[in-house]
Amino acid sequence: MTLTVCIGASGSGKTTFLEDVYKVNKCTYIRQYHKLRPFIQVKQIPSFDPTELPFWSIYEKENPNIKIGGTIAGEFMPGFSGGQRKMLMFELIYQRTKNSTDLLICLDEPFAGVTDDFLPYIMGRVEEMRKNHNLLLVTNDHVDTLKSTADNIITVSAIDRTTVKINDKEGVSRVLALNAVSNGNDYEHSTEKSTLQFFFDVEISASAGLGGVLGFTIFAMTWFLLTHYDSKQEYGATVLVGLQIIAFFCINPYLIALADWRDFMTEESEALMHASVQTNKALKSLLTLTLLGLISITTFGILNLCIDGYGDAKWFVAMLFDSASLTLPFICFGLYTPLPLQFVQILASLPFLFMIFCSTTFSPGAGLEGVRELRWLFARFYFWCMIPEVKGDMEWSEGNEIPSDGTLVLYCIMSGCLGLFLFLIALACWAYKSSKDEVKKDEARAELEASKAFQELQKELFGDRIIVASPKASAPGAKGGFKKVNQSIGDDAL
Repeated sequence: MTLTVCIGASGSGKTTFLEDVYKVNKCTYIRQYHKLRPFIQVKQIPSFDPTELPFWSIYEKENPNIKIGGTIAGEFMPGFSGGQRKMLMFELIYQRTKNSTDLLICLDEPFAGVTDDFLPYIMGRVEEMRKNHNLLLVTNDHVDTLKSTADNIITVSAIDRTTVKINDKEGVSRVLALNAVSNGNDYEHSTEKSTLQFFFDVEISASAGLGGVLGFTIFAMTWFLLTHYDSKQEYGATVLVGLQIIAFFCINPYLIALADWRDFMTEESEALMHASVQTNKALKSLLTLTLLGLISITTFGILNLCIDGYGDAKWFVAMLFDSASLTLPFICFGLYTPLPLQFVQILASLPFLFMIFCSTTFSPGAGLEGVRELRWLFARFYFWCMIPEVKGDMEWSEGNEIPSDGTLVLYCIMSGCLGLFLFLIALACWAYKSSKDEVKKDEARAELEASKAFQELQKELFGDRIIVASPKASAPGAKGGFKKVNQSIGDDAL
């Protein structure tokens, strides 16, 4: 296999070149500033032997529970240094891929922050990995050492972004180069028992986030019970408003953190730390929904301690889906879109805002004609139509009586999941559009591969060692084919 080194001046676009290779051919990709959750203990990483790290013997004696370390959500957590985290990711990639073949592994500045003492260690791992895989490496450090061992050298320019130099060939089309160098398969994650145990250890048993939610929920619900105990039944609606607001704020910090968690977890998966992104998102969604259910049970219990007449299961279901209508958008936008935190907060908070504006539960019968019709979209409206003290004030369709509580609960469930249904439809439309775009990229790629210039360039880079796409993996962890992602690579794209 081959080692290809990409060099160039600062700002010449080396990292951009690597990112575009990743978009053309999905592969194992370690970023220059890769994110790892700093509170994870190194020894918790599944199927990873930390004793292979060249500096582990120090921590094995002094602090075997050392954490990865770093900063998350503005909070610094002590642990490995930046250079040690680089070597951790490097060793992780090595251990994960050593029993596989024909992978494409892209490494952005693997020597950044690493002192010369550990250069022999890293170079040794590079030599081992290049035996079975194609390596594409970007560096500003130890350039001479790498050039002396590299099979190919790609030089990018800060002046001309349309061409690159490959070995002795000047003026090679950048598009042609990034497609030609994309020679290798993607690593295929497998969901093992150890991976599920890792999720449990990190996200449940040792989660500071869950502990914070639990502590605040106990604090808030206790104070609500102390201040609303023995409430009169005619104040049921106001008691419910207060409790539902508190329930929302109890889970809100956990919901807001989902976007950051998504970004860290995605990059960890790219570093082959654990199972696939979708597996972890599904587990996190299940955990968040479980937390929502537990808070709703607590809220239901506090309600019945404060006021009589709400012990029937229908009230719990209505409360649960009223809360779900306000919290499901955080799961959808926070976990299943690439949107940054600020946009997630704005979009996911809109249902809460429009529930106040449009549900008519704060001022029944108020609002302009036509705008009031939006009340039918909100679970809170059907919930309030069930409350004896206020249902007479709620505006139902003219000439029709308010349906039975059983029907209202059904409407509450349906409207509570409305945001989720709309999101899934939008996601399906986006997936369809992406698949169409992918077909066009495949056609452009096939046309490019058929060109004489492409074939000559790949022969220059890899000789006779060009990996042929195949539907089956050549070994556990390898996945055949030039798998491309549904992303645009800008003006340099196909």
